[in-house]
Amino acid sequence: MKLTDSMRSGAWQVQSLLLAYPDERLLDSLSLLCRTAAALPEPVGAPLRSLLDHLERGAPLALATEYVDTFDHRKRFSPYLTWFLYGDTRKRGMALLRFKQLYRASGMELDDGELSDHLAVVLEFAAAHPEPGGQLLCEHRAGIEVMRKALREAGSPWTGVLDSLSATLPPLRGEESTAIARLIAEGPPGEDVGLEPFAPPTYMPQMIGGRR
Repeated sequence: MKLTDSMRSGAWQVQSLLLAYPDERLLDSLSLLCRTAAALPEPVGAPLRSLLDHLERGAPLALATEYVDTFDHRKRFSPYLTWFLYGDTRKRGMALLRFKQLYRASGMELDDGELSDHLAVVLEFAAAHPEPGGQLLCEHRAGIEVMRKALREAGSPWTGVLDSLSATLPPLRGEESTAIARLIAEGPPGEDVGLEPFAPPTYMPQMIGGRR
């Protein structure tokens, strides 16, 4: 089934919420998210079911600990897309600035301390602005696929969100598959000196709308 623009935007919004810290607001919205996921085409909605079930069954403190252990402590699962391309280098700072400028041009302002390349933030932007947001996601497809593979290998319940996201994006091209393989084998570029202004990938921002 071909995804319509509204289906894709709806999927990106659900994915954005599910990649946020599992606080009380998110847990209280699970019934609505389940209904929304059920209305999506099977390749997009079905992968979300396992995480939704996990969140419905889990104790809030255990879920919060699991989320932090997954996304704060292991760079292979980094939700910060520019890290996969640039590592902790000066180029990453310029890439973050480009994200912010793109958001600002579309009327979206980030909260203080938010990093603009967090996948949940990018998905929220893409849900409201599909054309530029979709382009950002495609530009960082290699990082998304590396994160997806790492989550799957770890048996993480958040794998389904990345599977769902991948189903909304164009099929991988040959050069993209090559870039993914290279990134898995070599990792992102090494660190540069003098990066104090830029937060490391383990820094978790305050999410848009106060989700964290």
